[in-house]
Amino acid sequence: MKAGSNLEKVLAAGHFAVTAECGPPRGADPEPMRKKSVHVKDNVDACNVTDNQTSVVRMSSIAGCLHLQAAGVEPLMQMVTRDRNRIALQSDLLGASSLGIHNLLCLSGDHQAFGDDSQAKNVHDIDSIQLLQLAKMLRDDGKFPSGKEVKGPPKFFIGCAANPFADPYEIRVSRLALKVAAGADFIQTQCIYNLEKFERYMQDVRNRGLHEQTAILAGVTPLKSAGMAKFMKKNVAGMDIPDEVIKRIAAVPKEEQAQKGIDMAVEAILRLRQVEGVRGVHIMAIEWERKVPEIAKKSGLLPRPQV
Repeated sequence: MKAGSNLEKVLAAGHFAVTAECGPPRGADPEPMRKKSVHVKDNVDACNVTDNQTSVVRMSSIAGCLHLQAAGVEPLMQMVTRDRNRIALQSDLLGASSLGIHNLLCLSGDHQAFGDDSQAKNVHDIDSIQLLQLAKMLRDDGKFPSGKEVKGPPKFFIGCAANPFADPYEIRVSRLALKVAAGADFIQTQCIYNLEKFERYMQDVRNRGLHEQTAILAGVTPLKSAGMAKFMKKNVAGMDIPDEVIKRIAAVPKEEQAQKGIDMAVEAILRLRQVEGVRGVHIMAIEWERKVPEIAKKSGLLPRPQV
């Protein structure tokens, strides 16, 4: 065991893992995090806390993690390289571990053009793969990049993201291999709507034996409406939503589309559970956390194992 991580223990025991996601509020009031925690508690093995997602200022991921932790939910801290240089990244890694945060997701972060402060500057002193390497060095070698000793190495179960649908497809599996080599203990994928393409991706992953070197959690985001599906297809980079998916949710009345989206997410999870190499699912119910219990229950993911 690399950390005191419940998620790591669930995967090590051979269980199908479940994670979710909670975005911190745009303010200092902790109540939104407490309310979200009610919906994920006992329904997931760990819950991501995003790090200024879409380049919009929010409560820090570390603080959000502590609020979930206090509510009895194991947090998974997201950390982006967009906003910090390597000194600040290392400092936050040490601080988070000292506070009992045991899961880490290394990301590059959305470009500041997505946010509402166009004067902000990207840092990107290092990228997400280098952050993986850095976190692994601190944890496993107990050394800073300078070679000096870490007096109390951080203990993290270290993960990163993967997008099977970004162009060009030909480099997707090779890029995953780089992340595995850099130290990714687990992977959370972009949300999956094109299941046929994802299954081809997983075949390529298995051909290289990567599914045996890291735990892959397949991303699932329930659609609230046909309008949401069309917007994501058009505006979210690397998003692959087949026209057939949009037609299915558009075929029901608007007032029924949200429930149809839930049902389609459950269908996807049931199919993903049959894909060799998929070790869990990451349910991204964006500002819809109250639906996580329903999705988990209908997908046969409850109760969660106690390990």
